[in-house]
Amino acid sequence: METLSRKERRKAERQAKREQSQKEKEKHERAAKLQKAVLYLVGLLLLAGVGYWAYGLWASGPVGEFVPSLGNRHIAPMEMGLTQYNSEPPTSGPHFAAIARWGIHESPIPKELQVHNLEDGGVLVQYNCPLTDEECKILIEKLAQIVRRYDHAILAPYPGISHKIALTAWSRIDKFNEFDEKRIVRFIEAYINIDHHPAK
Repeated sequence: METLSRKERRKAERQAKREQSQKEKEKHERAAKLQKAVLYLVGLLLLAGVGYWAYGLWASGPVGEFVPSLGNRHIAPMEMGLTQYNSEPPTSGPHFAAIARWGIHESPIPKELQVHNLEDGGVLVQYNCPLTDEECKILIEKLAQIVRRYDHAILAPYPGISHKIALTAWSRIDKFNEFDEKRIVRFIEAYINIDHHPAK
């Protein structure tokens, strides 16, 4: 067996250290590349998520139909019935100083009263169907279940509107005939609790 001289042993040790150091360097480089790839992937996923969310907002469009504001003027009770509103039910305009009680109503709410609720950030869900009809009773209960979830929402009958269901917020309206919980909730959550008093 050949014995290595001290010089050769030192040379071999230095060579082994260089090889070990090279291996460590390559290991760190691989780890750095992997970390970079993971960060890129996370970034791409986040970007894709934001893009999908933005597309959803764009595709779904604005909630309800815009109705130009008729202002916030207060009127006296003796002026009830004199205002010509630009939507049915109304979405803005002259109104009483008082508001209607939030929650479920069994009788129609005067237009001049409900408009103040809208100004205060409320949303009204109103319906037009024969109360003697079983389908109407089921519809009212379904609507009531939704309205009860919100502290600034009202459910009330509104005889004579063109559709079975009407949703109103300040300067916004949506009317349709078939019960659609997602559509109703989306409208309420888009506009509820937004104050519309004039800035002072």
